[in-house]
Amino acid sequence: MEERIYTIPVNEAFESDDGCPFCRLHKKLEDDELDLILGASMMEPDIRIQTNKLGFCGKHSNKMFNMKNRLGMALMIESHLATIRKNVETKPSIFVKDAGVSTSKSLDELSCSCYVCERVDGKIIKMVETAVLLWEKDKSFREKTENQKYFCLPHYSMFLKTASNKMSKKIYPEFLKAVNEIEMTYFDKLSADVSWFCKKFDYRYDSEPWGDSKDAVERTLLFLNGYDK
Repeated sequence: MEERIYTIPVNEAFESDDGCPFCRLHKKLEDDELDLILGASMMEPDIRIQTNKLGFCGKHSNKMFNMKNRLGMALMIESHLATIRKNVETKPSIFVKDAGVSTSKSLDELSCSCYVCERVDGKIIKMVETAVLLWEKDKSFREKTENQKYFCLPHYSMFLKTASNKMSKKIYPEFLKAVNEIEMTYFDKLSADVSWFCKKFDYRYDSEPWGDSKDAVERTLLFLNGYDK
């Protein structure tokens, strides 16, 4: 399959076998969005409208704060606060029946929204769709997929669902078998490492080598939850 601009990042993510390839894509997309929002996109009116409306989740607020561009962050916070204040102020008086419910609903929706999350989640869906297309059309991509250690469970689920909806019904069973083999092999290895980690706290196994189990808990968290969830 001829490489296109939209296939390049997916191919690059699958060239490594260090963890879940979709987590690598997620991290790259997230880093790019954070760089943009505190850089070139910060003062664009249409972007500012969206950040004023959606705000940022705690995770991405902390990441932006740690990027040391406090002025850029303060400018966004300033207009975001003004937007929230205006929305709360223009709600009906608390003396009007159910007015408090309306205001609370608006604030609840705001607490669940994030400009960066929305951008990254939308793009990762397209990346997974591209991976499905590549697997179906490009034999070299199948080889890259087979060389992966695992897919984290959230992205594993997304990969299977997307393939089930987008892939040829004739090819899908082959895809499912190949991806399941990767996942189950890692699942068994991880389970064994966690079990050995637990046994190492039993004095009877004190003199036995740790093998690959020392970081079993950390690897399990990545496997279960994906990148930085």
